[in-house]
Amino acid sequence: MSEYEGRVAVITGAGRGFGKAFAIALADRGAHAVIADIDDAAGEEAASRIRAAGGRATAIACDVADENQVEAMVAEVVRDLGGIDILINNAGLHSAAYSEPMMKLGLPKLRRLFDVNVMGIIICTMAARSAMLGRPGACILNISSSAAYSSGGAYGVSKLAVRGLTMAWARELGPDGIRVNAVAPGLHLTDTIRAELSPQTLAAVKAQQILPLDGTEDDIVDAMLYLCSDSARFITGETLRVSAGFALSI
Repeated sequence: MSEYEGRVAVITGAGRGFGKAFAIALADRGAHAVIADIDDAAGEEAASRIRAAGGRATAIACDVADENQVEAMVAEVVRDLGGIDILINNAGLHSAAYSEPMMKLGLPKLRRLFDVNVMGIIICTMAARSAMLGRPGACILNISSSAAYSSGGAYGVSKLAVRGLTMAWARELGPDGIRVNAVAPGLHLTDTIRAELSPQTLAAVKAQQILPLDGTEDDIVDAMLYLCSDSARFITGETLRVSAGFALSI
């Protein structure tokens, strides 16, 4: 039996991309994947795919920036599944448009970016804490970015905040027995990335990697499975860079 058998994993933004891959991987290993996504149709499609393959999944429409929706989602999970073992704060705004200078973005877009990428993690973590108490191996995984290690763009700043939140929550929730870590992906050739970035941009980013490899969703899924497993029981407050050396620094 997998160590994930019977565990309840809430993954935000899991209707597509990394979140969907996380949900599928955890469900394949026996967890009940709760797909919390603002796009109800995408969330239900992902959950249906998991159920069709014999796994367990529930889709719940939820905007992570809305505390009422998040609290309702957590209450539904507790009512139907008993609690939460794993929370993956994956929902985020990450299109190329949010990498523009902050003065160019303007306040409305900046506010939405930080509401989702930063406040979303705070809201979900606060709402889920009581549902995770007393559950062996309880853990939270935040999704940062290699952009958090550079100095440009509002998106990178929001993901730098995710690194800070990971350390702060690790300290605050450690006495509760809840580990908190993060993953910082580099260039991973998902459908979204291929659609948003030109071949020239992709080549320029890859040229800054130490390893001349193409990143895939599987690389991030493997990192998630490790940090959410008992093999990482002595790790908390850390951000694991999965970037082929792109974000290497001291």
